[in-house]
Amino acid sequence: MSSLFGNLKKVGLNTFFFLLIGVIFLAKIFPEWGTSSSPIPLKQITGIGISVIFFFYGVKLNPRKLIQDLANWKLHLVVQVTTFLIFPLVILILYSIWGEENSYLWLGTFYLAALPSTVSSSVVMVSLAKGNLPAAIFNASISSMVGIFITPIWMELLLPDSAVAFDLTDTFIKLSLQVLLPLILGLFLHQFLNNWVSKNSKALKNLDQFIILLIVYTAFAESFAEKMFDGKTAIELFTLGGLMLLFFLFMMLLMHIISKALNFSDADRITVLFCGSKKSLVQGAVMGRVMFPDPIIFGVILLPLMIYHALQLIVGSAIAQRLGGR
Repeated sequence: MSSLFGNLKKVGLNTFFFLLIGVIFLAKIFPEWGTSSSPIPLKQITGIGISVIFFFYGVKLNPRKLIQDLANWKLHLVVQVTTFLIFPLVILILYSIWGEENSYLWLGTFYLAALPSTVSSSVVMVSLAKGNLPAAIFNASISSMVGIFITPIWMELLLPDSAVAFDLTDTFIKLSLQVLLPLILGLFLHQFLNNWVSKNSKALKNLDQFIILLIVYTAFAESFAEKMFDGKTAIELFTLGGLMLLFFLFMMLLMHIISKALNFSDADRITVLFCGSKKSLVQGAVMGRVMFPDPIIFGVILLPLMIYHALQLIVGSAIAQRLGGR
């Protein structure tokens, strides 16, 4: 049991996870501090912080290593197709069957499905389960960059029929300036700044987490201020959690079947399972802030991702530990 808690801490179920829960309660108690009328310019601070996050993320990427890892193309293709095609299609099929109720939660679930994979927790879980670690690093890195383009395209396809206005061109411009440009700049400066980033990794990680906490707080504060969650019972939230758990387990089973059908090795299959099933809370928060400028709606849309994030850490870590001990 102690080793399980240790692994949970490694993949992110640590102080930061509980701070995420804490800022939601803080937003419920003090929503006025996270709204546009707040005397503290939290939106401007988070906007700058997002660019800083992706700049240093670009610095961490090794361009030469990314090129070398292109050889295992079949594995990479399966992970990326699962992340950006199969995930959204599954939600679209379910939506066509079960209809319109709680449309913002459906929209949030689809947004979750269209997001890229995580970087840190995917790589750590593949390592715990004794999978193909270089392939995991490659796919997690590529997924983050590809998602800047593919996630907005998916949302544009769905949103014309929803109650949320969405401008794809404007979104691409904002994401390019706020996310892609800093990432590319960091990538070019890898050889000059990588050592400094490595030495200050703990401080930079704390900065990343601080910005994510601000994004989550402001999103939920606006939603609470406008009473978007009024009428949502604890049973409904637990039901949503149960559905997210079933969704996560179903996707892992589906990826296991695909990997077996393609005769992947055990190491490659583990990489597909953990890189293909994860969704990034970091990119979901920062990209969502650009794509859903109405913070009142954004808080509700973010809810399925928050629940899925917690479940992928808890359940994924338990599965990774079991596979690693085989």
